[in-house]
Amino acid sequence: MPLSDPPIDLRLVELMRGPWRRTPVTVALVTANILVFAFMVAHGAGFWHGSGSVQLQWGANFGPATQDGEWWRLFTAMFLHFGVIHLALNAWALWDAGRLVERLFGSWRFALLYLGAGLEGNLVSLVVQGNRAVSGGASGAIFGVFGALLVCLARERHAIEKREFRWLFGGAAVFTAASLGLGFAIPGIDNAAHLGGFVSGALLGTVLARALDRERPVSPVLRALAAALLAGATAAFALHVPEPRYRLHEEIEARQAIRQFLEDERRINARWKAILDTGRGGGASFDELAGRIDADVTREYQDSFEQLASVALSAEAPSAAELDYLRRYAQLRGDAAHALAEALRANDPVAIREAMEALRRAPQAARAASAAASAAAAASGPAPSMPASTATHRPR
Repeated sequence: MPLSDPPIDLRLVELMRGPWRRTPVTVALVTANILVFAFMVAHGAGFWHGSGSVQLQWGANFGPATQDGEWWRLFTAMFLHFGVIHLALNAWALWDAGRLVERLFGSWRFALLYLGAGLEGNLVSLVVQGNRAVSGGASGAIFGVFGALLVCLARERHAIEKREFRWLFGGAAVFTAASLGLGFAIPGIDNAAHLGGFVSGALLGTVLARALDRERPVSPVLRALAAALLAGATAAFALHVPEPRYRLHEEIEARQAIRQFLEDERRINARWKAILDTGRGGGASFDELAGRIDADVTREYQDSFEQLASVALSAEAPSAAELDYLRRYAQLRGDAAHALAEALRANDPVAIREAMEALRRAPQAARAASAAASAAAAASGPAPSMPASTATHRPR
């Protein structure tokens, strides 16, 4: 009989201390988490503490991204950590409990258990956290490992030496309760993933269980009931995932449009300065200056406005306020530049001064109009979600 299928009289502690080759999945999972963290640090993630931006790029769980067709984030988030301490704690817990559970369940069952609990935990996190946090970490899956371990020990307690049962069951129960308690007490910890992983791990531990005592096999009815509960809970959470307040790809497109406008603005300002220098030096007539203003300033702002206006973005997206301001700014500057050109053609000093003043005041006027529009929208609709750039990251 292979050691991965332990006889009843083999002490469980010996399974925890067995050679590494007996627990290949645990070794692979710990290694994968360490390697992913090392690669993230090499690409700009913080070593001691992460802001969440790199983790989001690498596949962390975040409603506007996950629900934007990137459902694979429910998987990848299990391997992303927000600092070396976060990684070390999870790696230690996985190594400590994973080896025992892998020996009790077998490697392929353990792999299904770990990944299933992690996916379920991330789904629960998506329902609870939604748009509010960038979430990642292995502990949802690790809580699933502890859930399966507690169910297994409780079911097989007759086959385990009493003192060993008390030590293992008590230690796992205290660790689980303390970790959940800290998750409720300390802000920023994704306890939704912890609870989702723990409960799904307990159910999966029943579905995938192997009896230590072959004379007392796991009841098929109990397996079926656990499977039905897990399927029902998964369906219920999947149907209640909140609609994201914006889509990440739209936010990315908006940021690209904003960057492009800022580059165009620098070019327009250089041309505007050249036109002013020419006008002050008397090197062109009013009609010539008007033509240059319309060609090099008015038209550029009109094109920029159309480009910014073509970006579809929810009002609750992080860049929505800046995009709205720049649209108004481009429109005001374009209108004022055209008014200046017409005033030059008409040789109207009063209109020229008014147009120049409108050009000068365009930033303040655009900001005020944008702020008023945002205030009106906030008064009539839901509060805006926390921007991705400042969203809470929730390690687990």
